[in-house]
Amino acid sequence: MICATLSIDVVSPSPECRDLMKIRIEHLDKYFPLPAGRRLPVLEDINLEIQKGDFVMVLGQSGCGKSTLLNIIGGLIAPSSGTVQVDGQPISGPHRSITMHFQEPTLLPWLDVKDNIAFGCRIRGETDDLEYRVNEFIEMMGLSGFEKSHPAELSIGMACRVSLARALVARPEVFLLDEPFASLDTFTRSRLQEELINIWLSEGFTAVFVTHDIAEAVLLGNRIVLLGGQPCRVMDTIAIDLAYPRRLTDESFFQCKKNILESFKTSLERNAP
Repeated sequence: MICATLSIDVVSPSPECRDLMKIRIEHLDKYFPLPAGRRLPVLEDINLEIQKGDFVMVLGQSGCGKSTLLNIIGGLIAPSSGTVQVDGQPISGPHRSITMHFQEPTLLPWLDVKDNIAFGCRIRGETDDLEYRVNEFIEMMGLSGFEKSHPAELSIGMACRVSLARALVARPEVFLLDEPFASLDTFTRSRLQEELINIWLSEGFTAVFVTHDIAEAVLLGNRIVLLGGQPCRVMDTIAIDLAYPRRLTDESFFQCKKNILESFKTSLERNAP
């Protein structure tokens, strides 16, 4: 299903110098055990292929299992059955090429902004040009002047920017984002969405972004995966053929959002028990 057709006037990410990663999910089920031998099914027969350099938005209602799927891709949770492979290799735990950004900033309170951003790279020994890259992201995220501030001294928006900078400074090959902007005000969210897309277009990493906001999904993604049902299944996949940067006020944007909402409603009705 093509949401809209527009000539794309922005160069798509194609960094030949990087070894980007492809994700394949096959027949994935996930359930959680309950008392008395019962179990709670959350995900059922998820089949999905994410191409190298894709920006995939995983869209669905709150509580449908989107975050669970993301955690399985990131190797933080094991599936009950089925497989997740990255470039043909099964994921059985956290992978150094996969970086996750969670719903809330997870900063170390004893480190200042600069050291929080550099922390992951230093732990992994990735220190080449680290000082330059950290300073670059501090400026890019509007954190100049706060380099020596600690998390307790930051607003939630600034803490989110620090957390995003820490994830991106490592140049991830696969970047998983779990509703990272949900708690931000409209202006901060809009700025970070724009910065994220600019970095993706430049770096070309493979991104999987969880959201329940249709407008955000259309604004950021080149493909949308609709999840729904109980247990949760893939109900539809939608290609977004709109040029970057995208504007919420454009007629093509509005039409695309409308088409997705209609597809979501139709898929729910079709998959209703």
